[in-house]
Amino acid sequence: MYQLSMMEDRMGMTITSGNVVIQKDASNLIGISIGGGAPLCPCLYIVQIFDNTPVALDGTLQAGDEVVAVNGASVRGKTKVEVAKMIQSCDSQVSINYNKLHADPKQGRTLDIALKKVKHRLVEGMGSTTADALGLSRAILCNDALVQRLMMLKRTENFYRGLVMHAKATLHAFYDLTQIYKVFGDAFAAIGVREPQPRASEAFRQFGEQHRQMEKYGVIMLKTLKPILSDLGTYLNKAIPDTRLTISKYADAKFEYLSYCLKVKELDDEEQSCAALQEPLYRVETGNYEYRLVLRCRQEARARFAKLRSDVLVKLELLDNKHVQDVVWQLHKFAAGLAKYYANTRDLLSTVTLFPVEVDLSHSAFQYKSIGPQTLTDSSEDIEEYEPEEKQQDINEELLIDTSNFSSDSINNT
Repeated sequence: MYQLSMMEDRMGMTITSGNVVIQKDASNLIGISIGGGAPLCPCLYIVQIFDNTPVALDGTLQAGDEVVAVNGASVRGKTKVEVAKMIQSCDSQVSINYNKLHADPKQGRTLDIALKKVKHRLVEGMGSTTADALGLSRAILCNDALVQRLMMLKRTENFYRGLVMHAKATLHAFYDLTQIYKVFGDAFAAIGVREPQPRASEAFRQFGEQHRQMEKYGVIMLKTLKPILSDLGTYLNKAIPDTRLTISKYADAKFEYLSYCLKVKELDDEEQSCAALQEPLYRVETGNYEYRLVLRCRQEARARFAKLRSDVLVKLELLDNKHVQDVVWQLHKFAAGLAKYYANTRDLLSTVTLFPVEVDLSHSAFQYKSIGPQTLTDSSEDIEEYEPEEKQQDINEELLIDTSNFSSDSINNT
């Protein structure tokens, strides 16, 4: 035993021993598949645990654990077929001694697994021929309705985004309208105060009050409809992104699970090729711990994948129900708020008939009374403007010479 344990390459993993008693089901099965064993591998181990079987419900054994004995009989040196017959030959329960493999899932997430996940992501947009050339099963990926629901969820998100945008634009327009009503109300009230005729003054005053009341109705309507935007925003900014994130996590878990499945198939093909050529394989002869690590990682990836799939189904169902019910209820509430506003406005304007208003324009509009005697005065600027011309004329007159007194003799003497 000591020599055998020295030959094992556990890759840094540890094992602990234990025993579990499993009750068989009605089909005389416990729900496991076994691998390894003579003549190539020194140990036998659990390859897969099937859902809803006695071993799965018990939860003690996991993929990669070594089977040491069945009902006290050692399985060392036996083939997997012989061990399966030993389990089937038991009556209603089976006692299994095992070596629990303590493996870190991070150790199994190698670069090869990461590259396989990338391939699975790329194959979604490829044709069948390209996917087959890469060695990937396109049917497994593309027939998944949950991954395709991402597109439907995107359309729903765009629908809600447009609905919120139009609702905001409508409420902003109504807010501007209420401000116009307020301005009109103040303007008509001011006209009513300045109007000298009592009947017209009262009509303008009441008309101004009606506009002010319409502004109040608009504010009440806006306060009533504003929570609708918050509800739609919660659905748009929280519910849909959370569901999309869950679907993305589900897709990532699925790609990881499929990558481990592909890795297991590659390792199986390698073992079969070496067995056909009768060549030794180091990992198989030393306990096949690398293969058992991948089996454990595949089992845990499948568990995460199944859990996230269940969560996605629940969230999508709730989201669809909320989408249908919420849209109908919110739109009904929005339309009811607008209808109430228009009904109040109609009732307000139809209660009293204010127009047409009779105004005696001859007594108010076209009578102008003079305040005092009207005098025409010239401004100092006008006086200053013409004063230089008068002074220039006086100067010219002084410079004129009277030549009538000059005689002809005087002219001749000169």
